[in-house]
Amino acid sequence: MIVRGNRIRNCDYSAVRGNSASNIQITGNSVSDVREVALYAEFSFEGALIANNTVDGAAFGVSVCNFNEGGRLAVVHGNIIRNLLPKRPIGTAPDDDAGVGIYVEADSSVTGNVIEHAPAVGIMAGWGKYLRDVVITGNLIRKAFIGVGVSVASGAGTALVSNNMISEAPRGAVVGLDHARPVTPDLTADGAQHFAQVMIGTNSVRA
Repeated sequence: MIVRGNRIRNCDYSAVRGNSASNIQITGNSVSDVREVALYAEFSFEGALIANNTVDGAAFGVSVCNFNEGGRLAVVHGNIIRNLLPKRPIGTAPDDDAGVGIYVEADSSVTGNVIEHAPAVGIMAGWGKYLRDVVITGNLIRKAFIGVGVSVASGAGTALVSNNMISEAPRGAVVGLDHARPVTPDLTADGAQHFAQVMIGTNSVRA
């Protein structure tokens, strides 16, 4: 399945949703005013490419999830994602999380994206123990409450966070999470030595 070059706006739910769609490509789309997850790869897929899209206004920009169902193996690259909603509107799933630019769980690379105005987290890796082998490099994150959030819950796997530029993230540039809850100080300042599975390289951080 290839979804390419579309202009999609004013959606109650998703602009593009791949449900158990292995080898899906979502590329070069222009998306705005989405009240749930704009670009979605979920459930038992293997292989998703989400690249070179623009998302302006959504509860989540990109979600690559359901490692618990076998969902894994993705590249999220070169997207512009901005103006995320602080909560989901009534009529969708208002109790679900919102305000996240990019969310991934397993065997995934997140590179070269630009994220601006994320009320919760710019890039989020893992949910509880559902995290394995995620690379987050070369991204620009501006005006996110947390720049990069990484699961440090019991059983969570490995994440590498390096060579990103993160500015105006008041809660921290890189923060350990227990599900959606921040549980560490800024790991770029404090160090990640207490969490062997979180490897933090050189990131440019500006208050």
